[in-house]
Amino acid sequence: IMALARSVGLLALLVSVQGLTREQLFDYGIRVGDKILDSGTDSVRELELEQTLFFFKGEFDKVYVNTNGFISLAEPTGESEYLGKMPASFGMIAAFLGDLDTTDGAGYVYFRQDKSPDVLQRVAEHISQAFPSDDEIEPTHAIIVTWENVAPQGERGPGGEYRNTFQLVVANMKSASYAILLYPEENMQFGSTLIHDEDQPVEVGFNEGKVPGWFSWGSTQGIYYRITEDSEESINALAQETNSGRPGVWVYEIGTSPLFTSITPGEVTEVTEVTEATEVTEVTSVETVVESLVPEPSVPWIRHHEDLLTSEAPYEPLATSPEPFGESSTPDEPQHRYRYVQPQQPQNPQVLIIDEDELNVDVFSYNYETCSSNKHKCSVFADCRDYADGYCCHCKPGYYGNGKDCIAEGKPQRMNGKVSGRIYVGDSPSPVEFSNNDLHSYVVTNDGRAYIAISSIPSSIGPSLQPLPALGEAIGWAFALQQPDYRNGFSIIGGVFTRQAEVVFQPGNERLTIRQEFSGIDEHDHLLISTELDGRIPEVPQGATVQIEPYREIYQYSSSLITSSSRRDYTVSMPDGSVRTHSYLWTQSIKFQSCPHEEVLSAVPASQQLSVDQIFVMYDSGNQLIRFAMSNKIGSIHSGIPEQNPCFTGRHGCDTNAVCRPAQGKDFSCECASGFTGDGRVCYDVDECSESPQICGPFSVCSNQPGSFRCECVEGFTFAGDGRTCVETERPVDHCQRGTHDCDAPERSRCSYTGDSSYICSCLPGFSGDGRACQDREKTACERHREAAQASSSSGGFFFRPRPAVGQYVPSCDAYGAYEPLQCHASAGQCWCVDSSGLEIPGSRAQPGSRPMCKMWLYISVHYHLWAVLCCSAVSRAPAALSAWCLRSCFQGKVVIAVAFDCVEQMIFWSDITQPSISRATLQGGETSLLISTDLGCPEGIAIDHMSRNMYWTDSILDRIEVSRLDGSQRRVLFDDDLINPRPIIADPAYGYVYTCTGPTGTATGTRKVECIDPFSRLRRKLTEGIQYPFAIVSYGRNLYYTDWRRDAVVAMDRHDGMEVEEFLPQRRSRTYGIAITYPQCPAGVNYCSRDNGGCSHLCLPRPGGFTCRCPDARDDSCVEQDQNF
Repeated sequence: IMALARSVGLLALLVSVQGLTREQLFDYGIRVGDKILDSGTDSVRELELEQTLFFFKGEFDKVYVNTNGFISLAEPTGESEYLGKMPASFGMIAAFLGDLDTTDGAGYVYFRQDKSPDVLQRVAEHISQAFPSDDEIEPTHAIIVTWENVAPQGERGPGGEYRNTFQLVVANMKSASYAILLYPEENMQFGSTLIHDEDQPVEVGFNEGKVPGWFSWGSTQGIYYRITEDSEESINALAQETNSGRPGVWVYEIGTSPLFTSITPGEVTEVTEVTEATEVTEVTSVETVVESLVPEPSVPWIRHHEDLLTSEAPYEPLATSPEPFGESSTPDEPQHRYRYVQPQQPQNPQVLIIDEDELNVDVFSYNYETCSSNKHKCSVFADCRDYADGYCCHCKPGYYGNGKDCIAEGKPQRMNGKVSGRIYVGDSPSPVEFSNNDLHSYVVTNDGRAYIAISSIPSSIGPSLQPLPALGEAIGWAFALQQPDYRNGFSIIGGVFTRQAEVVFQPGNERLTIRQEFSGIDEHDHLLISTELDGRIPEVPQGATVQIEPYREIYQYSSSLITSSSRRDYTVSMPDGSVRTHSYLWTQSIKFQSCPHEEVLSAVPASQQLSVDQIFVMYDSGNQLIRFAMSNKIGSIHSGIPEQNPCFTGRHGCDTNAVCRPAQGKDFSCECASGFTGDGRVCYDVDECSESPQICGPFSVCSNQPGSFRCECVEGFTFAGDGRTCVETERPVDHCQRGTHDCDAPERSRCSYTGDSSYICSCLPGFSGDGRACQDREKTACERHREAAQASSSSGGFFFRPRPAVGQYVPSCDAYGAYEPLQCHASAGQCWCVDSSGLEIPGSRAQPGSRPMCKMWLYISVHYHLWAVLCCSAVSRAPAALSAWCLRSCFQGKVVIAVAFDCVEQMIFWSDITQPSISRATLQGGETSLLISTDLGCPEGIAIDHMSRNMYWTDSILDRIEVSRLDGSQRRVLFDDDLINPRPIIADPAYGYVYTCTGPTGTATGTRKVECIDPFSRLRRKLTEGIQYPFAIVSYGRNLYYTDWRRDAVVAMDRHDGMEVEEFLPQRRSRTYGIAITYPQCPAGVNYCSRDNGGCSHLCLPRPGGFTCRCPDARDDSCVEQDQNF
């Protein structure tokens, strides 16, 4: 290769060797369908092949996977007959043959067959790169075996810390098979094992085993093609050199049909990837000639690690391929001799000078991102730091995390998420399926105690989930109490990672797969989790309890992968008093992405131990909840004297919102977490919004949160690209007011502004069309009916309008020609309800002198501002942060159901169903006023019309809806027909509507959805689903607040994304019922009853387009009823 260099800035490309990483192995584990070999020191599992494997001259339809780093082509003998005594009598592909051990629960052997296109394509790439001259590389089947974190049998080094991870892939084609060996450099920590009390190097190679002798006389030892020699240095070279162009990857053709000659190694002994760039300046013009190396195709290319640092002349390669073993003269005395292939010394590193004009810049991927343009991607509690090739985020002092997510030290952490699953229980042929069940967790970080609850777990599976606190173990690990010099999960990798785990129960071998996605901290400071479960678990009978013994688990850390495993023992106490002890094996991997510009794990020990004790599990069948609690500590894998300082034991007495600071001996101090104030023993939330009103900047609103605050832009503004500055959005245009609409002429149509620059065109009464084109419409059925009635007895005189005969019924039509829902016969003095065709609705005809209520409305929550009011055995007020305080008046022995609020007089209204009544008191907790106490069954809903000064309520026993003035006077029944258990009720004063919801007794969760509905178009939009047992609901800002009977809580939910953001549990467990909102001033608006009670003598009832004056049910001769329409 030749290039011309000039006197300009140039680049010198240096060939460098970078080892394989674990992430570059073929995917393995339960999530990709792998099976797991039983733990042990010499475990074996037979694998029936889906396609023939060619090995030496033979064809095989099964292989045997072994703990000791190999697969065999026949059932292997005991390890004492082949370890240290190679070659063995059976065929073997030895990826890393030694006395290996997986009994400690940290190491595993995974294996599978794979025909997926992605895997086969990657296999073909490895083979093609190793044999560039070969054509038609088309593998159709692969065997993938992964030895993960296997340890050498017996003591080796302090604490037995040495572990290896490596992989063997056997690729099968129609007439040939290949072996691909992969050795990730950072995961190859030992090269020898103890055999017969001697430290012997492991072996890598291909052993043909016993083969028939000449003329079928007995058998003789076949070929043993050994890749390594008896030195640990040659083992080290496996992870650093190659015969396929990629360090740590070795490819061999191991069998062909119909004719086999020899094992053939890959031909590319040089690293083909350019991975480093060094700048060279002011180089004088010179021609440089670089000779390419021509590898010896028949020689496996292995170099000693030390050879990488030398520049001596290369070894003279062997001129021939490895020779097969000679045949013995008798079958009983085989000649155990084999040949080691001498490693080849590398050439000196080559420097290739390239003309700047000829440089292909696409070879490089420089990262010029800096903090100046990316600081907003860091947490608000983090600093941004520039590096030579990019930037990283670092949490500020007093906070911990990965810089993208930062949490105040000592502050408790909440987690919310969803759980979905498909699980078989015991021998059941059908699974239990559930979707989007709520998961809630709370961790007291200064003592490592974690609490997890999962809701809506049916009793058919709930008891059987009790042995699985592992569902929340990642939460405990993430926020475990840190021992000196050790770090929990969140402080290392933050809150964005994927967790894959498998549970194998003993002795039944049931398997459960757990997959969890941790999505980081949301705007409410909650960690978001999504969980999926799949598999089979042993059955735990109804009424049985489970006790789980404390356990320890070793976590292994690498650049972007964390693995762990352990054995768990648990005891099941049966309802009959008997006790059974069981166990399961647990393995997991955690994948994450750290900042690529710094070594995140440089200060973290390669192995840490999670200690879990005080484990509590319970299934609450009444509420269908599974609960777990556990204490978690992260520390050294070595046994020693436990730390005695209370900060490290968790027994310090600091406030749950404080961090414990250790001192000498057992001394310590308590310091309130950031965002809290106090002496550390007791900490109070700092209201940043009150103390620093301008903290959020212009055009924004500050919302205080425990230990923090949240900024939201006011209407008409949105966050800019930095995520913090509120900028003006495009202002909406009222085209109706501007006259820039396309509706028809104003004498025929109406333009109605609907917000966000939108509008609706509609034709005026007497016209039809889409509003943009309106024509004189034809008379409707109601109008023709009315004209016919009016003309039936008309004299026909020119000067007289048609009028009906005396006693003739004339239908009432609305402005659009439709039948009015209420029809009356003046002469008969009766009224009734009709459908859209004008037909009378059976049972709706009222007695003379009264009128039926002919309109029913759907329930909809009203969106107002500020407080949420919680009712239990007393009336209390809970602000948006959901911390409660009670009114001074408590009601012993009462059940308060409905709650409502009058914004004008700042009064709270409530109903009691024990001795049915409706009462009120001032918001500050003044004297209680009893409003209604007679003729009540079960008042379950109250609504306040603050404009008309009316109160409406439902009665689910008497099946009616009533109205009165706010002081309880002038009471009147509004609806008492066709109602079944009316419960919630909402008043919409501005439009004169009342909304209610009815249903049969015993109705529980229904669809478990929250939806909003436009009362005019009746279009519905789903906000969320999967909620438990909501009773009442209100809205404030972007949150919905609802009471939940199953969780006995008030739950706050973000109505934009449907995620739960807060939960309030009463100090004493009790069912939560009504909820209302309070606000400092009434919403703007008026209706026809707002001024002077509409001129009515008693009740003024607003309605769309007018109002009605009504009298109370109690006779009052001074009352005058009348209808007014405008």
